[in-house]
Amino acid sequence: MLLEINDINKSFGGLLALQDISFSVEEGETLGIMGANGAGKTTLFSLIAGHAKPSRGKITLAGRQIDGMRPDQISALGIARTYQIVRPFRGLTVLENVAAGALYGSRQEKTMKSANDFAMEILSDVGLDDRANDLAGNLTLAGFKRLELAKALATGPKILLLDEVMAGLTPSEVNEAIAIIEASKQKFSLTVIVIEHVMKALMRMCERIVVLHHGEMIAMGAPDQIAKDELVIQAYLGEEK
Repeated sequence: MLLEINDINKSFGGLLALQDISFSVEEGETLGIMGANGAGKTTLFSLIAGHAKPSRGKITLAGRQIDGMRPDQISALGIARTYQIVRPFRGLTVLENVAAGALYGSRQEKTMKSANDFAMEILSDVGLDDRANDLAGNLTLAGFKRLELAKALATGPKILLLDEVMAGLTPSEVNEAIAIIEASKQKFSLTVIVIEHVMKALMRMCERIVVLHHGEMIAMGAPDQIAKDELVIQAYLGEEK
């Protein structure tokens, strides 16, 4: 297994945000993380990416324990994350935003020229190459989401953590985002873990889905299994009606 989450608990003061979470992710898989707001999804990403430490349990990447490492160390090992609330460097160009990511992460060649060249390649992949010299702050919401993805891809990851990259997009923009993610996955041989409230996107993209509810994992399985799971319907899908 490429990534293993073993018996993870996370508490914030008296609040137990995650309880006894265990699952593994295979190399090349697209795994969905599903759950209502407050289920613990983003907290889980923070633990994997090193922005928080588990209160108990262990996280391993290719057999190496990574919980407790700094975010930059985990990035250097090949884990990249997007953020639910996008925060680009608005005063820098789109190209400069992505080149900054290319200077860090797991890529071996880190000269400014190689960073710019790779950044332009990524911008072309996500459909932002024509905006390369525009200020990042002038992008639309869809543009911000693509830039967030590009910044993560520029670090040269093995595992891509996508936190609601389709939130707020129109149906056509969602379809475009799925196509970009799937093409990037194939091009760079990525393993993808995706948090998403756009259910159709999760069902289309993922081989398996993990369902969290109030910090506990209540189901894991193929999308068609999850759609029929009674606990999931009661705890999550039923709340949407």
